[in-house]
Amino acid sequence: MAGNIKRTYRLRRWRKLRHLARLAPTVRELDGAKSTFVWDDLSLLLFTPEMRARTVFLLHHYEPLQHDSAPVEAMLWERLFRVLPQCAAVVCVAPYWADFLQARGVRNVRVIYNAFDMTEVERARGFDRTECRAEFGLSPDVIGVYAGKAVHWKGTEEVSAGLAGAPGLRVITSGSNTIGFDGAHYDVERERYLRLLCACDVGVFLPQMREGWSRCAAEALLLGLPCLIRPVAGLGDLAALTGQPAPDLGRLRAQVRERAAARQTEAKTAYEALARFDLNYFGNAWGDLLAKAA
Repeated sequence: MAGNIKRTYRLRRWRKLRHLARLAPTVRELDGAKSTFVWDDLSLLLFTPEMRARTVFLLHHYEPLQHDSAPVEAMLWERLFRVLPQCAAVVCVAPYWADFLQARGVRNVRVIYNAFDMTEVERARGFDRTECRAEFGLSPDVIGVYAGKAVHWKGTEEVSAGLAGAPGLRVITSGSNTIGFDGAHYDVERERYLRLLCACDVGVFLPQMREGWSRCAAEALLLGLPCLIRPVAGLGDLAALTGQPAPDLGRLRAQVRERAAARQTEAKTAYEALARFDLNYFGNAWGDLLAKAA
């Protein structure tokens, strides 16, 4: 798949157009291949109809807020939606996106949820929570509120503003920090990220953007954090599946405290809803689809 190449471009403006120009020679070289392609990128527009007929396309999400080549990019995406019916299949990570595509005439859509390494999850669930909280400076009287990544359109600023000044509440983020979040932010390796989740008490996810199926939110739930989830796009599917309520910004502080108190009583239901999406599920789903496409 070609999508990750875009992340190597330092300058965002016109990034996708430069990306298409960079990939054009490679796509032309693939024209004679008789392989099945798995693709997740606008460069599908450079494929011939014959190549698309051998392609399984993966749509994680579509969000105009992320366009870096406006106004041309919107036209490219609309063109992409028109050619997707030529593909052998299209995979989405949540029912919202399957409905989105079917409403645009794409019929051969299959939902394959993001999967989890449950061996890793079980190991993380066994961490000593007291040690994890001490590692990240969370005293017993502080509620750690995990808000996901501190990146654009994820809602971190809303969570931080809604809880600002509340005694005993600390907003915590992880991963990239593209918004200059000046709170408790940890850009750490995988092991410490899991320990960070274990240390927190509640997850609050308030995206403005339409996501696929938030891995941060799902992993927080798997590690026992009750959450507040704004039901936007794929996150709405995740919230419904795991029984997580939507945030009410007018009483967010009280909601967070209520959710923290529900930690032990609700963790089992959310865990069981997600644990079935393990690596075996993922391998079987993709294996079956690729066998049919080939």
